[in-house]
Amino acid sequence: MSKNSTVLLVIFLAVFDAFVWWQIIFNAPQKDKSDIYFLNVGQGDGELAVLDGNIKVLIDGGPNNSVPGELDKGLRSTDRYIDLVVLSHPQTDHFMGLVDVFKRYNVGAFIFSGRETENASFKELENIIKRRNVQVVILEEGDRIKHLQEEFVVLAPDKNSLESSNVNDTTLVLQLISQKLKILFTGDAEGNIEKDLVAKYGNNLRSDILKVAHHGSKYSSSDDFLRIIDPKISVIEVGKNSYGHPTPETLSRLANVGSQIFTTLQNGTVRVTLKDGKVYVFVRKK
Repeated sequence: MSKNSTVLLVIFLAVFDAFVWWQIIFNAPQKDKSDIYFLNVGQGDGELAVLDGNIKVLIDGGPNNSVPGELDKGLRSTDRYIDLVVLSHPQTDHFMGLVDVFKRYNVGAFIFSGRETENASFKELENIIKRRNVQVVILEEGDRIKHLQEEFVVLAPDKNSLESSNVNDTTLVLQLISQKLKILFTGDAEGNIEKDLVAKYGNNLRSDILKVAHHGSKYSSSDDFLRIIDPKISVIEVGKNSYGHPTPETLSRLANVGSQIFTTLQNGTVRVTLKDGKVYVFVRKK
C-alpha cells in the first residue's frame, strides 16, 4: 500500500471484550473476516491466524507451556483442531510450547524449513509429532500456502541460508496476503537476511502489518528494511528479558517510518482483525 493511500486512524475510548480497540481504514472494501493473534507467550514468538472459514494456522509456540492458554483467546473452548502448525526455526523460544499444543490439539500438518537441532526438547517435539501421526511438510523460499483468496508466501530461507551456522538465518519468513492487505512474519531474521529480502523482493515486501523480528533486537529491523516495508502497525512479541528487548534503536527506527507500535509485554495478546477492508487492533485495557 502506497504512502498516498488514505489512512484514517480513529481511537475509540471504549472496551469491547476486555479490549481497547483501534480502527484503521484502508480503501479496499471486502466482505470477509480474518483474525491474527500475536500471542503473549513471554520472551518468545507465537502467532495464530484464523482465516476465513475458520482455518487456523499457528506460527511458533513460545518458550513455555503458556501457549494453549493464549490460544483459548482465539479458539472456541470446544475447538481442538488446528489446521497447520508452522515452526519458523528450531530455537526453544519458538518451539518449546508446541509440545503442549500437540498434546492438546489435533493438528492437520506440521510445517518447517527442514532445519533440525540436537536439542533434547526438539527431539521431544519430533517424537510427539510422529506419535500423533501428523503430516510433516518442508517449505522454503518460493512455496505458498493458499486458502480461497488468502495465501502465505514463503520469502525465506533459500538453500544457502538453510546451511548457515546461525540458526536465525534459517527462519521461515512468511507474508500473509488477505483482503488486499499484507502481514509480514519475520521470526528471528537478522540484518543480513533483511538485506537479501530487500534485494530479491524490493517493494513487494511492503506490508501493512509487521511482526517485528527477533523481539525488537537492534540487529534486526534495519532502516532500509523498514522503509521498504512501510508498516502502519508493528507488533513486537517480547517478555521480561535481560537482552534489552525491544531496544531503543529498533523502537526509534519503527517510529521514524511512522508505524504504530504494540508489544505483548505492555499490551498482552494483540488481536488484529481484517474485515471489510478495515484493520482493527485490539489490546487489553490497561
